[in-house]
Parts: sequence; C-alpha cells; structure tokens
Amino acid sequence: MLGCDCFYWSKSFNELHEHDLVHQPFSLPSPLPQWPQGNGFATGRICLGELEVAQITTFESVWSCTRSRGKSKGTTFYRPVGIPDGFFCLGHYCQSDDLPLRGFVLVAREVNDVVADAVHRQESLDLPALKKPCNYSLVWCADSQHHGPGYIWLPNPPIGYRATGFLVTDTPVEPSVDDIRCVRFDLTETCEACDLISDNDFWVWNSRPCIRGMFGKGVSVGTFFCSSYVTTKDDILTTTCLRNRDPTLHAMPNLDQIHAIIQQYGPTLYFHPDEIYLPSSVEWFFDNGALLYKDGKSDAQRIDLKGSLLPKGGFNDGKFWIDLPSNDEKRDRVKRGNLESAELYVHVKPALGGTFTDIAMWIFCPFNGPATLKAGLANISLNRVGEHVSDWEHFTLRVSNFNGELSSIYCSEHSGGRWVDASNLEYITGNKAIVYASKYGHASYAHPGTYILGSSKFGMGVRNDVEKSQFFVDSSTKYKIISAEYLGDVIEEPCWLQFMREWGPTVTYDAYSELDKIMNRLPVFFRFSVENVLDLFPTELYGEEGPTGPKEKDNWFGDERW
Repeated sequence: MLGCDCFYWSKSFNELHEHDLVHQPFSLPSPLPQWPQGNGFATGRICLGELEVAQITTFESVWSCTRSRGKSKGTTFYRPVGIPDGFFCLGHYCQSDDLPLRGFVLVAREVNDVVADAVHRQESLDLPALKKPCNYSLVWCADSQHHGPGYIWLPNPPIGYRATGFLVTDTPVEPSVDDIRCVRFDLTETCEACDLISDNDFWVWNSRPCIRGMFGKGVSVGTFFCSSYVTTKDDILTTTCLRNRDPTLHAMPNLDQIHAIIQQYGPTLYFHPDEIYLPSSVEWFFDNGALLYKDGKSDAQRIDLKGSLLPKGGFNDGKFWIDLPSNDEKRDRVKRGNLESAELYVHVKPALGGTFTDIAMWIFCPFNGPATLKAGLANISLNRVGEHVSDWEHFTLRVSNFNGELSSIYCSEHSGGRWVDASNLEYITGNKAIVYASKYGHASYAHPGTYILGSSKFGMGVRNDVEKSQFFVDSSTKYKIISAEYLGDVIEEPCWLQFMREWGPTVTYDAYSELDKIMNRLPVFFRFSVENVLDLFPTELYGEEGPTGPKEKDNWFGDERW
C-alpha cells in the first residue's frame, strides 16, 4: 500500500511553524445560546457505554500538499489540539484548502464505573476499551526536491482491537505508540468512505458508519480514510467508527431543548415569486373539502379537521387515497394553498448513534404543478407532466449533541438531495438559514438559481427555479412537533401521520402521446426519439401519482440520501 509522489509543500495559511494554529474553525453568525438544562445535551461530552467521547474542533496543521502538475486543489492534514486530560487521540483530521476550516474529531477515554454494562464486560474478557497500537504501517509518503515531505501512518492494533483513524507526520520517524489509541472491536462498527477530499494519485475520503438512521449505533469519529486505490462503498475499510453501547441516548435533547434548537436555527423557507401552488396546513386542506376515496367505491368521504377517519397504519396497498374537492371552483382554490395557515411539521430523531440530532421539517402543499423542460435556450411547459395532488417536501437540520451547534442542512431535491455544511448556507438573521423551494415542484435548495434535473450529456432537463420572494414561511415560529419517538409518549402524533397511503389519486396517461406534442416544438438539435427523451427523466414525472406521507418515506427511520 506504500507509495510516493511529488507534491508542493506549504505550511498553509501564512507559512506556519510546526506548532502554530492555522486559524479558528468556522463559526456560526451568532454565538450559541444558553440551552435549557436537562439530560446530557450540549454538555461537551457523551458516554457511549465503556467510552466517553469529546468533540475537538481546534486543530494544528501537520502537512499540506498540492499536486506538482495540474491545478488540483490543495489538501491539509491536521492534528487535534486541546485534548482534555485523560482523553486520547483516535486519529487525525483532513480537509480541502478551498473550504473554511470546519470539522471535528472525537477523542476518547475509558469509563471505569460502568454498572449497566457488567454483562458486556464479562463477555469482553475484561479487556480494556482502549489500547496503544503495536506499531505503525507507512501507507503513503510524498516528497519534493524543494518542499517538505509528508507521511501517513496506519496504527497496527493489538489482537481484538481496531484502528479508527490515521496519523500524519512531516518526518519519516515512526510516531510513538503513545500518540493514539485503538478501540476494542466490540465497541466499533464498520464504516464506509464518502465525500472524496483529494484524488491526487492518492485518494482521501471522509468516513461514516455503514448503518445509519434512527436505530443506527455507529458514531462517526470525524477522521479520514485514505488509500492508494479507488475505494467504493462496498469495500471493507481498514479503519472503523465507534459504536454507542448506551441505550439511554442521554445526549438527545429534551422537549424544551428541541423548541430552543428550532427557535435558534429554524430556516426561512422562500417560495418562487411566480409560485401558484403555495403550501397550507394539513388542517386547512382537510377543512376545505379534501376527500377520502376507497378502492371499488365511487363515493368519497369528507375528511374531518384532524383526519381521524383516515385508516391508520399498514402500508401503501392502494386501497385508499386522498383527493381534492370534487367541485371545480373549490378544487382550483385548494390547489393554490393557503400560505397564512402553512407550518412546518417537525420530526426529531437520533443520528450517528445519538451524537447528533436530526430535525426533519416537512412542508405540505395541496398541489404540485407541471414541470418545465429546458432544451438549450428553449423553455417548454410540459403541461400535465409532473402534476399531482398533494406534495410533501422537507429539509433536515443536523445538530451536534456535544454543544448544540448546527452542523449542516439536508435539502431534499425530489428523489434525491444533498447535505449543505453550515459554512455554505445563507443566513437571514442570526443563525437562521434560508432554504428555497423550487417553482411548482417545491424541492429544497440552499441557494437561489436554476437547477436542472435531467441529462447534462444532452443539455436537456427539467428546470428547478428558486428565488426569494414575498412568499415565505418562518420555520422558527411556524412549526409543530409531530413526532420524537425517543421521548416516549411526550409527543402525541397526529391522526393523519398514521395514514400510510397516497395523498393524491393515481392518474395514468400515455407519456408517449404527451411527449409527441412537445417533440415538434424542440430545437432541431434536441429532436431525439421519444424513447430517448423518456430516458432523460425520472419515471415519476410520467403520470400523476400522489405521494405518500412523511412516515412512509425511507428517511423517516433511515438516514437522508447522500
């Protein structure tokens, strides 16, 4: 695995000496508040069972590199500084130089007075939770005739232990075994590579637990993974993440703390100035004539304000669905929503083994409008394509349970989405970010502009236009917590949340026929066969099918797609 290449060397950010701090990490626009007291949220440390961990966000530059050829971005490796007494380093940190210094690594110490885990300790043969490595393997070195070298070392753990990170030095001398600790294997979980940091003939990634979501026990250490060959998600890494063995999730926020978090970070959701299909509350939708249909019956039932007559539980078997009022005038009015009543529906859940809190904020729109096709300079309305009754979209705040700081926001973009780091968000006031909803489709984006869903190869796709306007919802004040399972019976879930079927009827039509109407309007360069055009877009754009509700989505129990 050892390799060498030629890099430019820099001490990064003002020719720092070996022990100089690079600069302070990225800070949110406003200081963090004094959070309400209770449990272990925002106390700085989290107990994972036999290990207690702390989050380190202050770093010292060890080695920086850029390729000697090309214009590749630089990469800097850091060691954590300010480690509390009794805690030990688990690995170093790495990030690209074109981003603000922003990240963390965990440090750990053994907890000797664990009572609840006595059986587990017996099964582990009383082995300590942490041990020094036996020695190191040099997995990469980089040198230049005119600039300093760098060396990346993998700790070789004792039998029954795993390494959770690499060490980086600027000398060829093997590090001391006192510089890092390995973790007993049953206190670790497998992890995977994600978010490529550098591919300068030597690949460096961030790493994350393989199993994530509400019930995942894996805890990200914040360290990097590196390899001299391309790594995929299916590869078994030589480093691991930690495992939370404490079932109490004591670092998760209580109800008062949840309200404080939302009031501190709740984004303002802006809709496009030309938006026709605005959001409403679910109650307004029901109160203005929404109907429940049952398969095999032509008549429909009026849904009551709370949705108590909706069938609860089960799965989406197609036997029930919701529709707009049958009266044309009422139908058109409900389609346009009611911004005054709109609110964000909040689901709070553990993330990354309870070391983070995910606050998913759902917005409901009674109708999803038609898509617009972009083909070169031409913009063509797709009429029915993309329309459906009801639209559920969301964005998710990820908050550190160590200090209550906002880490990132996940913006859901139709069938996908992306995490946007807190350093790359727009803020409207204090620590409250801006999220933009796309015109007619309501997908979430962190910045204004036009986003194209489709084929970059053919220069053709569906437009997603986002822009600030007078139409907005402030989620820091207009929200309702609808679920937080880890709190037990503290939150009563609304009746409509248990409706697992579709919030709109399925209307099928001939997509070929619809596209035939469009083909002749396309510029000559874009006149493909109908079959080729069909391949450019996701299948959900053809036909009208109402979405299922929030609790039927994969991300309700699982992690966001990223």
